[in-house]
Amino acid sequence: MKISLLVSGGLGCKVLRHILSREEDLVCVFTDKKSEEIQEVCKGSQIPVFVGNPRQGKGANFLRDFCIDLVLSINYLFIIEKDLFNQAPLACNIHGSLLPKYRGRTPHVWAIINNEKEAGITAHLIDDGCDTGDIISQVKVPILENETGADILSKYNALYLPIVDDILKKIHKGCLKSQPQDHSKATYFGKRSPEDGLINWNWQKERIRNWVRAQSYPYPGAFTIWKGAKITIDWVDYSELGFEDSTPNGTLLALDPLQVKTPNGALKITKVRESIADAEIGQKFR
Repeated sequence: MKISLLVSGGLGCKVLRHILSREEDLVCVFTDKKSEEIQEVCKGSQIPVFVGNPRQGKGANFLRDFCIDLVLSINYLFIIEKDLFNQAPLACNIHGSLLPKYRGRTPHVWAIINNEKEAGITAHLIDDGCDTGDIISQVKVPILENETGADILSKYNALYLPIVDDILKKIHKGCLKSQPQDHSKATYFGKRSPEDGLINWNWQKERIRNWVRAQSYPYPGAFTIWKGAKITIDWVDYSELGFEDSTPNGTLLALDPLQVKTPNGALKITKVRESIADAEIGQKFR
């Protein structure tokens, strides 16, 4: 079975090395410009590699030089268009959510923000839509109260290789089965950028806490504005400190530790990346 692998980042490189160790017939790789380790592995193994955005026919033109049985995508940076995945009889993707929920980018981060109690990984067929193809298999992953986005991703990383092995085993044995997604239950969340991390102190304290832990280090982080400066916050805890309902949300209620008013309770800021100098009780974050 001739495989074309579409991968990005550290996870993608881990999968690439694993497939090479399995001695599969890996005939080409797609990756992005920043995934230099993947490019180096391909160079060392003499595997043709397409680097960059594959859209507008570029990837399909590259792939036409090979006779592919399987397109396999894991943690790939780009959307895979029809002209590319139609180059093979079978195309599969591994997505970091329990589809049909949380289609789109960074689903595990959105799951924490939305106070989900579990996330997971779905192997599915690739079709014309975004994460809409028939489901091959799913693995559920609990989200504990104090886990961050990085914690969930670490759990995922331990599961990807067994899922890849399971897909390849079933294909080799000719017993790969799939079932359609229930599209009526689908949710979609878009790409996030570092600028999207701004905290809204008018949110309920639970959402703010989830917002912070979902994006804490090493992610870009949730942040607030203090005297025109960006302050990145990596952890908050609930506080029993009282306040007047008329006090504006985002007001500093105490300094040591910093405690901030929200609509339904105070939050204690316990970890920041930048110092907050000259803070005064009664002043506001924005």
